[in-house]
Amino acid sequence: MEFGIMFFSSQAGPSGEGKYRLLLEAAEFADRRGFCAVWTPERHFHAFGGLYPSPAVVSAALAMVTSRLQIRAGSLISPLHHDIRIAEEWSIVDNLSGGRAAISFGAGWNVDDFTFFPERYPRRQAIMYEQVETVRRLWRGETLVRENTFGKPVEITLHPRPIQRELPVWITSSGNVETFISAGAHRANVLTHLIGQDIAALADKIERYRAALGEHHGAGERGRVSLMLHTFLGNDLPAVRERVRAPFREYLRSAISLEQLAAAGGGAISGGHKIAAHTIPADAMEELLDLTFERYADHNALLGTPASCEPLIARLEEIGVDEIACLIDFIDDPGAVMASLEHLDVLRATCAPPDEVASDALQAFLENLE
Repeated sequence: MEFGIMFFSSQAGPSGEGKYRLLLEAAEFADRRGFCAVWTPERHFHAFGGLYPSPAVVSAALAMVTSRLQIRAGSLISPLHHDIRIAEEWSIVDNLSGGRAAISFGAGWNVDDFTFFPERYPRRQAIMYEQVETVRRLWRGETLVRENTFGKPVEITLHPRPIQRELPVWITSSGNVETFISAGAHRANVLTHLIGQDIAALADKIERYRAALGEHHGAGERGRVSLMLHTFLGNDLPAVRERVRAPFREYLRSAISLEQLAAAGGGAISGGHKIAAHTIPADAMEELLDLTFERYADHNALLGTPASCEPLIARLEEIGVDEIACLIDFIDDPGAVMASLEHLDVLRATCAPPDEVASDALQAFLENLE
């Protein structure tokens, strides 16, 4: 199993400078220690994820402070963008990073985000896949023909040329099995989570995904399944649970607030579900937060010690998950998050293949010589 780190803060960050200090410090740590990737999201007009309205801009900064991590958008809500601009911006990231750019494309769900392109909301899923193919074509060096203001044909090629021959592509799924199948049909990897789906359901969807890959692209195709898990580790299980309870509940409260705004706007909530806009009574909200925290802490997150989290990692590997995208910044305490990363690195090394363990030992030895 491989491990990456993911960011999706619900906090506005400190006033003045310092809003992105944890992002940069954690990425540098992960880069040194052999993590596989750093993911940053796209979110607009709300504190939940609001530090990340532009994954391309953030990724360009990450390219300058890392040397090994793959730098991934997780997710880029592509219907909010012009497809050619996506290719141009991420080709810059690819060049700045020495060929480490990757994108998980998402169709989006929050209708309020679509103030950029209101007309695209009903067709957002189809538009996303059209954009994936356009970006891929440009990335490979193909020429597109578009019209200018006066209807004249314009030949478009991508500049600067990216370093990678192919752009690594993921599709983000909130749990809809059809998204898993379509990702396989489009020869894309999958980024998903355990919000609204359990491990048994995820196992079935991974099977369907790999069946679609094989059907459309040959039996040897396996793809890559990345699973987001909220993560905070320490050396004492009860102490970790107590430390994360309050901030995790507030993180969930912020997420629910965004869902309520989306419903009030007339659109779907995350996962593509449609619900009527309503206010949750205060006592019901507190009970919901308590129940959700307990479910996550016990079954759907890495909240504990390296030893207590090993069985979950083993189970996820068994069903075909390839890597964990560890969402680390739901706690608004950079020092605590950085301390947690030391314990996460222990779990990562424990779950790494034998050749990676040897590489990690060599890297640690070289760092000690510096």
